[in-house]
Amino acid sequence: MPSTDTHSKGEIKTSPAIWIFLAALGVRLMVLTYFSSSPHFLPTGGDEKFYNDWALRILKGQLTDHQAFYGLPGYPFFLAGIYSITGFSPFIVGLLQITAEALTSVVVFKISLEIFARQTEEGEQITGTPITFHPQVVGTVAAMGWVLFQPAQAFSVILMPTCWLVFLYWSCVLWVLKMRSFSVWQPWLWLGLILGVFATMIATILFLIPLIIAAIILRSSLETDWKLRLCRIAAAIALLLGGVIAGASPCWLHNYFVAGEPVFLSAHSGVNFYIGNNPLANGYPKIPPGLRAGQEGMLKDSITMAEAAEGRKLKRAEVSRFWSDKANAYIHEHFGDWLKLMALKFKNFWNSYQYDDLSLITLFEQDGILTPGFKFGFVAALAIPGIFIGAWKYRRSRWVVAAILLHMAALMPVFITERYRLAAVPGLLVMAAIGLWDFWTFIVTAQWGRGLAYVAATAASVLFVAQPPSDPGLWSLDYYNTGIKAIDTGDLVRAQRDLDIALAYVPDNSEINFALGNLALEKGDRTQAKLYYKRTIDINGRHSSAYNNLGVLAMQEKLWKPAETFFTRSLRIEPDDAKTHYLLAEVKLELNENAEAKTEIDRALQLKPGQPEFQALGQKIDTLKLASPQ
Repeated sequence: MPSTDTHSKGEIKTSPAIWIFLAALGVRLMVLTYFSSSPHFLPTGGDEKFYNDWALRILKGQLTDHQAFYGLPGYPFFLAGIYSITGFSPFIVGLLQITAEALTSVVVFKISLEIFARQTEEGEQITGTPITFHPQVVGTVAAMGWVLFQPAQAFSVILMPTCWLVFLYWSCVLWVLKMRSFSVWQPWLWLGLILGVFATMIATILFLIPLIIAAIILRSSLETDWKLRLCRIAAAIALLLGGVIAGASPCWLHNYFVAGEPVFLSAHSGVNFYIGNNPLANGYPKIPPGLRAGQEGMLKDSITMAEAAEGRKLKRAEVSRFWSDKANAYIHEHFGDWLKLMALKFKNFWNSYQYDDLSLITLFEQDGILTPGFKFGFVAALAIPGIFIGAWKYRRSRWVVAAILLHMAALMPVFITERYRLAAVPGLLVMAAIGLWDFWTFIVTAQWGRGLAYVAATAASVLFVAQPPSDPGLWSLDYYNTGIKAIDTGDLVRAQRDLDIALAYVPDNSEINFALGNLALEKGDRTQAKLYYKRTIDINGRHSSAYNNLGVLAMQEKLWKPAETFFTRSLRIEPDDAKTHYLLAEVKLELNENAEAKTEIDRALQLKPGQPEFQALGQKIDTLKLASPQ
């Protein structure tokens, strides 16, 4: 915890860092309390459900499927560890995460103090105010900016690892700033261990390694013997990288020795790389045709599509290579277009448009879960002039700028989303506060030329950040996601309104049509539901869920042959879906095709052996076989 300052008269003055921590914790606790009483508290879809379901499988003892990880396992295992102690309790997880968020605000404050540590030693004066007060002003403004930053509020309370990345990322930057001397042995090994462990949650943390290596090189400059200096640098870097490998060892040991696949962290990197680099890519995670939008569905589709293209079962490393090869082929064959795409990603990173693939920020804001605050565009518009001012005037702020740019570089190979770029925001807030401080000093010291230059630079920054995207599909995203959530919570009026708006933006989007089919089904309008499902298939012939739902509707109407056709088509797309095999077994039984029914239910039980309804149908089919004449 932050320390207190003792005065000569015996009085104790509480450090501002403590008040910042308490303010941040109070705001985040308020958000968590509102969230826990909302209908959105339990995960029902998206990455939240993906992580939570994985954690629950771990709790049941399903530690591995004997294939390379297809998704980073660190956070699911973290959740499973918490659940094993407290039971299923997202609220406890939320308490841990908001504590990390509150500590992040303290880290932001401390970074500001460290940036100006050298300047304050000179005791300069600005219009009668000691400059020793300067870092605390900048730090408090930046830290309170983090407290009121609405995307951070949203992602601190849901079952996502984002807040842990942000906390560790900027804690490492703070450590680099505080580093005054060089040691070969300390603290490189344990720092590498921490980075490696957290890389099993979010791999972009590894992009801090160049910053730490730069710190090793620069801090070793006191060594006069260049040969000895090189040896000391090499030893420190080796310890750092060895720690990273050791920290990430649960992943690569599992992948190499349990799964027998050469994958360091997760094999899903290939499909992410392809989504970010293909002829239809727009710098955001625009899902290519044939892949479903949800995390779990997308990962399954990426496997089945790769296997269909190769004509055989693939290991996960081979699936990753399949998608990476497609992305690399696009880059090599359309290099000019790819350079334009990279420029678009750069623009997207700084743009005020909020690509929240879960639309939780909009949803929480509409439902009064978040406190008043601001979003990325506001911070970026102030941070850009602050970056130039800071890098020019305050040498130590260049470490913060480097950390921002390294995080941006981590996203450029894939795509930009709100939660992905969130880790850059603490640094942006520091640089924005630096710019605002200098602008204030320009005003109070009557430096009108410099003040006008800052205003002009900020205006140019606003124009750059505020350019709206032209793709209408991007504007449909929040309406689509909030519509899905409204269906899950039973608010069908809101769902109809939001999904209709989403459809008006992109009428040929298969997922929106599928969601409208589900909504029609919730309302009891089976005819309308069928129309939307068939429209979904017309747009995306590989939409297995639409075939499944049409099959269920046909079963309810006792149209066994059409139901058989729909389920068979679904299984061609997703052959390892246990529920579809079970439903097809029921249909085969109704068609008196008992042998085929037995085959299907056996496959369902092979995929999910503990499912009670699967076991009951299997026993029923076995009884019928025994009763039938030989």
